[in-house]
Amino acid sequence: MRDFLKHITSGNPRALVRPIFWCAMEGLNKLLLGMFGILGLRHLFAAHIGGAAPDLAFLAGLCAGMAIFSVLLYFVCAKAYWETFGAAYSASAAGRIALAEKLRKLPLGNILERESSDFANMFMADYEMMEMVASHLLPQLLSAIVMPIVAFLCLLFVDWRMAAAMFACVPAALAILYLACQVAGRLGARHVEAKIEVGGRLQEYLDGMMTLKSYNLAGGRFTRLERALRRLTRESIRLEGATGGVVNSAICLMRGGLSVMILAGTYRCMDGTLDVITFLVFLLVGSAVLEPATSAFMQFGIIRYAALSAERIHAIIAAPVMPGTEPAPAVGEAEMRDVGFAYKQEPVLNGVTSSFPKNRMIALVGPSGSGKSTILRLLARFYDPQRGSVSLGGKDMRGLDPESVLSHLSEVFQENYLFRGSIAMNIRIGRPSASAAEVEDAARRACCHDFIASLPHGYDTMVGEGGATLSGGERQRVSIARSLLKNAPIVLLDEATASLDPENEASVQRAINELVRNRTVAVIAHKLKTVRNADRILVIDGGRIVEQGKHDELVAAKGLYARMWNLQLNAGGWRVGSGTAISSGTI
Repeated sequence: MRDFLKHITSGNPRALVRPIFWCAMEGLNKLLLGMFGILGLRHLFAAHIGGAAPDLAFLAGLCAGMAIFSVLLYFVCAKAYWETFGAAYSASAAGRIALAEKLRKLPLGNILERESSDFANMFMADYEMMEMVASHLLPQLLSAIVMPIVAFLCLLFVDWRMAAAMFACVPAALAILYLACQVAGRLGARHVEAKIEVGGRLQEYLDGMMTLKSYNLAGGRFTRLERALRRLTRESIRLEGATGGVVNSAICLMRGGLSVMILAGTYRCMDGTLDVITFLVFLLVGSAVLEPATSAFMQFGIIRYAALSAERIHAIIAAPVMPGTEPAPAVGEAEMRDVGFAYKQEPVLNGVTSSFPKNRMIALVGPSGSGKSTILRLLARFYDPQRGSVSLGGKDMRGLDPESVLSHLSEVFQENYLFRGSIAMNIRIGRPSASAAEVEDAARRACCHDFIASLPHGYDTMVGEGGATLSGGERQRVSIARSLLKNAPIVLLDEATASLDPENEASVQRAINELVRNRTVAVIAHKLKTVRNADRILVIDGGRIVEQGKHDELVAAKGLYARMWNLQLNAGGWRVGSGTAISSGTI
């Protein structure tokens, strides 16, 4: 229970103290109002039995007390409302911010191994569930638990036998509710998995719409989405059907306590061991106390389901972040020593050793899947190696602050993400404090000022999510501009021109030449002609460096690099004709 309260309040369970207190005060105030009514009825009944006139002053005092407590009830209800919802939504906002901050500090593998819909579900559906529990259910539930306990203890002094009869069915009802919670926990986990799968398939459906349309697979023919939706339907019905009947049984038992009390009270009134007024007190108090409790207990299944959301979020919050606190040295050189790395027990790199000297270009080439991109990710410290070390300025990166490491690196990948916002804002990601003149200077050096100036609002032009309103070449040049603005000493390039047309490739290549000037560069390239002038070329195959040297040395060695070079020379001469493709023999 302690862990649940901690998770549901984003690590601050004390935030529930005030909401619970004021909800309890609200319930107590309502109970006191009922007691004023009982006292009035008892006085009138006693006066009628005794043949005396009612005490009007006493009744007027009771009416005045009811009026005062009615006004007080308004303010108590308002206070309970603000405390409850303020605490719930503040905890949810703080939790979302904490989760986003934690994701930023986790190793990239912790994020990539999950579907994006999983995190979207955490930020939206899971926190909405926790908000509902913390605002609508939990304070009212705890108040509904406290009030019967207080009422039971008080009624024991009035008539312990009637009090025992009223609460006789509570233990059995609680046992059944516990069973319902266990069932809800198991089925709820499967329901959450089904929701995440639907989110992933829906995102896949939307992202792949062009491909689906071109192969006539859109709509009902995209069976993966349909299967996911059918599974969610089955799990939803199973969850509701399995828990609903059990919870309703517990509620019937809880209300059955009132029936037992009525039978016991009727019998005792008939044999003269209980007066009617005391019986009336138990009827009114029982209705005022047990009915809210049964209504609150109906939400036990939802609370147990919300506990799954809290546990999922806590698993991310509790995940270990990348270690290191020492500032990274700004020396512009890196080194890998006997590095071994695997994704989910699948080896990718094995014994990679290489230096990346200051102001030198080191090119990484090799077949697809050989481990080139993993080397760049280790240099950027998106991951830490499982064996060996990656150092920056002679210091092992595992002892360096990850954010300090990233501040000394600029990355330009084949697909660069632009955020929904202005072009100037996207360039300023490289250095948020940059002036408008500095942003424009970076854009000019990245060869993108001209196309930005031609846009309707220039640098204030808004781009869609992911930069969807710009072409691939334009997105690449904007990303290079923000790297230029960052002015980091080490630049990592991963196939930055691979998917561009010749005109855009030429513009991007000019921008890259500006970016890498007087910097340490690690570049991945499939087009070998773009790195033939590199200071050293590393040929990667099967997670190992199988060759290294300058272009002419590697060609003369007639190894893997030479075969790749000759293949590209030959492929460069092929063109599509009306019949068989023919070779021109030139690049």
